[in-house]
Amino acid sequence: FVYDNPGHIITNAHVVDDASKATVTFLDGIQYDAEIIGKDKFTDIAVIKVNEKPRLLHPLQMGDSSHLHVGEQVAAIGNPFGLSGSMTAGIVSGLGRLMAASPDSAFSIPDVIQTDAAINSGNSGGPLLNMKGEVVGINTAIQSATGVFAGVGFAVPSNTAIKIVPSLIEDGEYHHPWIGISGRDIDPDLARALNLNEAKGFLVITVVDGSPAHKAGLKGVSGTQVIDGQEYPVGGDIIISVDDKEVRKISDILIHLQREKSVGDVMSLGILRDGEFMHISLELVERPADL
Repeated sequence: FVYDNPGHIITNAHVVDDASKATVTFLDGIQYDAEIIGKDKFTDIAVIKVNEKPRLLHPLQMGDSSHLHVGEQVAAIGNPFGLSGSMTAGIVSGLGRLMAASPDSAFSIPDVIQTDAAINSGNSGGPLLNMKGEVVGINTAIQSATGVFAGVGFAVPSNTAIKIVPSLIEDGEYHHPWIGISGRDIDPDLARALNLNEAKGFLVITVVDGSPAHKAGLKGVSGTQVIDGQEYPVGGDIIISVDDKEVRKISDILIHLQREKSVGDVMSLGILRDGEFMHISLELVERPADL
């Protein structure tokens, strides 16, 4: 969809992956050559630009995806199975979902919108609109056992695009902040193994050497404990807050990074270590491209 008057157009990174050029067809059927300006595989967002100004170049208004509510009506626009200019309607089914950035990526796209508006092959990169006609998401993927619509579609929120797209236009890429940890959410069984009163927080299992977490002294698990025949990791730091915001699971950390943080920012983690609460500050660096 058209982003601005100079002719920048937003789509998905996987739509233009490995492409060297692009063609844009408007609703009047006229086609224009376009160049690929930039793409970010970690949010599946890409920007292309038409080389001349088409007659139908009308930018869409970007909305504020943080104002969305579950149950709110939305409409998805796209080109499913080559049927150009198709609209499907539904509701926001869920917010704050995690979605794999790509099948071969170790990272997830946080803060994703779930919708039951029909999204199929060819909808990728199209806008998800609220009832004011504002873009609140970029249609990105579906969850389906057959590869066709099954009532569960996903869209990258507009606020993520508003943060990422200017960097793609200016530099061709976006630098994501990175902590350098992996682990697992605290469930009731793990909480009992760790002698926690509540099943919430994120257990740090591994810390990447040389990462911000490593330099700040964050500790991964030191061993395992067997309870009722089940092995549990123990001894690692448990993250329970980030910049004084409660952490219930890893998505809370990733959403905070996406919404609030940039490379070079300092972030404060509230952790439990051996039953004692403490704060650890770390300086975020750019996410490595090869992880």
